[in-house]
Amino acid sequence: MSVVAATRGLSRAVWILIVARAVNKIGAFTLPFLGVVLAVEFKASLTQTGVVLAVFGAATIPSRLLGGQLADRFGRRRTIVLGLVGCAVSQLWIALSHTLWSAVLATVLLGLAFEIYEPPSQAMIADVTEPEDRPAAYGLYSAALAAAGVLAGLLAAAISHWDLRWLFVADAITCLLCATLVALALPADVRRDAPAEVDLVERSAVSPWRDRRLLLLLASGTVFATIYMQLVIGLPLTLLEQGLPKSGAGIILAVSAVTLIAAQRLLRLQNLDDFRSIAIGYVLLATGLLASAFAHTLLVFVLAAVLWSLGDLFLLTRYLTQASGLAPDEARGRYLAIFGLSWGIATTIAPLTVTQLLEKSGPTGLWLTSAAVAAVLAVLQPWFRKRLAAR
Repeated sequence: MSVVAATRGLSRAVWILIVARAVNKIGAFTLPFLGVVLAVEFKASLTQTGVVLAVFGAATIPSRLLGGQLADRFGRRRTIVLGLVGCAVSQLWIALSHTLWSAVLATVLLGLAFEIYEPPSQAMIADVTEPEDRPAAYGLYSAALAAAGVLAGLLAAAISHWDLRWLFVADAITCLLCATLVALALPADVRRDAPAEVDLVERSAVSPWRDRRLLLLLASGTVFATIYMQLVIGLPLTLLEQGLPKSGAGIILAVSAVTLIAAQRLLRLQNLDDFRSIAIGYVLLATGLLASAFAHTLLVFVLAAVLWSLGDLFLLTRYLTQASGLAPDEARGRYLAIFGLSWGIATTIAPLTVTQLLEKSGPTGLWLTSAAVAAVLAVLQPWFRKRLAAR
């Protein structure tokens, strides 16, 4: 089965969202250079740069919550456009700034707008896709982002030879192009109020923060997101520790993106519900991490990347289908926003766990520990099935 066959039947809106997000991701190569720009262009000290980047990261958490609230109350399409325009304004502000304080304010605004896009786009995919087709839709969405991320790195390497401010101008342009595509091509927003007969007591009872199933899914998703971010952060450090070429990380990420795209048909396997798929994903992830723990050559790391990328394929998609499946229609944006907090938390935790484990037990200890956690989560899936099915 080809990738096209695996995604046959997906609606036009899903394809528009995927194309828009991929184009935007290709342009989103400014973030790795943000610290460099603050230090070089605005003469910020190392301490100041670290604080500003930490504030940016913290701002992305309310950004995602805001995206979920607006998606349910203001509309999916309007919220996506608002987030993209907000990012564009922030990027242009950074590019045009002449003082550090101006660049800092623009960076905070960028953080507040940065994650607004995700909840409405994920919610709209669920809105227009049948439950059995959602793994394929979310899988294609993730694969497109992975492929665009590799291309973004190549473009960043090319443009970074010029004035770094042009990176932010280029990113702003892609945001505005995507906002235009979304505004013109996506279906109009539909009001999603809760039914009139539902009283206030009943509405508070189904508040996302009161749904224990969602909070359990958030905890599980945070563990996975932390392992994922440990790979992003720890892999280059591991290659450095092993004396392998710096370019190896780029090669591995490219292989990972190709794997996510080529393996889309696995998401259409019959007799695999969310929990079985997640268990398989964690087994593949644990196997890849175990191989990474004992790898000493780039070839072995590449083979390990194929395994953990296959695991990521199942996990990235099935966690989203679970989160969207838990949510009532009128609260889907908020549910996905709360679940998405797992990535903000993981981005905060992962640098600490990676550096501590590398310092105390080296690369082998880092990846063995990560593999053990993944294996435990695979074994626990029957327990999660019982808890998440309860109402």
